[in-house]
Amino acid sequence: MIPAMDLHLLRSPPGVRFFRRHPSPAPLRRRFFTVSSILPFAKEKAKYHIELEAAVELVERACSLCIDVQRSLLSDGRILEKNDQTPVTVADFGVQALVSLELGKLFPSIPLVAEEDSGFLQSQNLVDLVVSAVSDKTSFHEESFSHADVLEAIDRGERTEFGTKPATYWILDPIDGTRGFVNGSKASYVVGLSLVVEGEIMLGVMGCPNWVVDTSHRSITGVQGYKNSSPGLGIIMVAHVDCGTWTKRLRHMLDSSFKPSSDWTRCFVDGCSLVHKANFCIPDSQAWESLPLSVFYDATTNDNDDIRDKEIRLLPFCCGSLCKYLMVASGGASVFILEVKPERVTKAWDHAAGMICVHEAGGKVTDWEGSELDLAADQVKRRIIYPAGGVLVTNGKIHQQIVEMISSSSTVVRH
Repeated sequence: MIPAMDLHLLRSPPGVRFFRRHPSPAPLRRRFFTVSSILPFAKEKAKYHIELEAAVELVERACSLCIDVQRSLLSDGRILEKNDQTPVTVADFGVQALVSLELGKLFPSIPLVAEEDSGFLQSQNLVDLVVSAVSDKTSFHEESFSHADVLEAIDRGERTEFGTKPATYWILDPIDGTRGFVNGSKASYVVGLSLVVEGEIMLGVMGCPNWVVDTSHRSITGVQGYKNSSPGLGIIMVAHVDCGTWTKRLRHMLDSSFKPSSDWTRCFVDGCSLVHKANFCIPDSQAWESLPLSVFYDATTNDNDDIRDKEIRLLPFCCGSLCKYLMVASGGASVFILEVKPERVTKAWDHAAGMICVHEAGGKVTDWEGSELDLAADQVKRRIIYPAGGVLVTNGKIHQQIVEMISSSSTVVRH
């Protein structure tokens, strides 16, 4: 039973599905509503507004930590590599330690599921750097964090074990798209945090420090896709069940002279209803030719309207699954499709925050067979998901058509 101090974490009614179904917004190309507040909606509309406020604050501070560490690491070249050859930095561990420490203070009864463990950090003698980065961003300035405190906070994310019953827990991806982190302004990376309550994702927050937002809030694109704006402007995207998906500029900007607006802008998926007119995102590690839709369409990265028959536009957007979820939720892309490789494990933190942002923006997320993703499939750790074939993220309007095309692709002769 959750202690009284976590007043907002009450049991959901029996039989509630992982995501509540609600009508998609009318098929407009883009719609925006702007409000000015700590949260983008009235608190009484959001059952978990206290948790969401904490998550927004933590993700913003985590993004600030990333910017500071990135500057330092890119100046002296201290980039690490994990055993799976994914570049990882002090910021990865610093964000996990910061978020774990703060959530442990605010919501001590709620466990954390997260990516990193401290073993690698200790083996590289980098604990001092992480402690320094965390101490600079924590809200508990009067406290001095020891090595043991930070290591314990990092390991908290991987030691929790669950059972078969629906569980309540946070999911954190400290840096999704670490290659984007290493490459600086050439690609994007995301800090993702979500809250699962009794098996249902209730809120999600994604912060992207090197996203670009235009000053009119009328378009949201990746760094590579928007050339007429100041470099390095970041955004934060939030979603709460039944309250929609919203975005605003990060408070912690690379340009300290810039004063970001506190306005929130509501996001919706795009209105594309034809597969061949859709804008697609795929993982950096996968080629279009390896995906089942390639038997129906060739892919082009042309940024004009000259798309031929039997051809779709592929957005050259780099790094991380959460960045692609952010693209779909903001209307910048219509589809994100990912194939599950036998040699790679699909991790919950690469998807959870993005899933609710897309759902609340009017989109849909399933596996390639059209079934909802089950975050409880890994009953012990809640770290791994098992989507059949792969993950399909769309604006909802062309979702079923793509599922059917995937199913029939094995019987189609390649054009």
